[in-house]
Amino acid sequence: MDGIAKLPEPPYTAVIFTARRSKKYQGYDATADAMVALAMQQPGYLGHESAEQADGLEITVSYWVDDEAARAWKKVAEHREAQQRGREEWYSHYEIRVARVERAYGHKQEKS
Repeated sequence: MDGIAKLPEPPYTAVIFTARRSKKYQGYDATADAMVALAMQQPGYLGHESAEQADGLEITVSYWVDDEAARAWKKVAEHREAQQRGREEWYSHYEIRVARVERAYGHKQEKS
């Protein structure tokens, strides 16, 4: 796997989470892994992509069949607990942007 989500043809919803990590990381990695596993079990989940820079900037994009599925994920109890810890411990700043993907295209070079 190359870290790029395999998604269906649009339309679908993208939730873009951009954050600046604080100095406190305790419990972060385990919680992040648990949230990915939990998201994958949610109705309407399509996939996700994530990247992090050495300076603590991270971006995660999760993809959902529609806005309703994305909103439902936001309300899952364990996810709400992780959000609270994020605000209190792990992030000095974050932004969440929700978008409807209308078009998608790309290129993948085949190995020879």
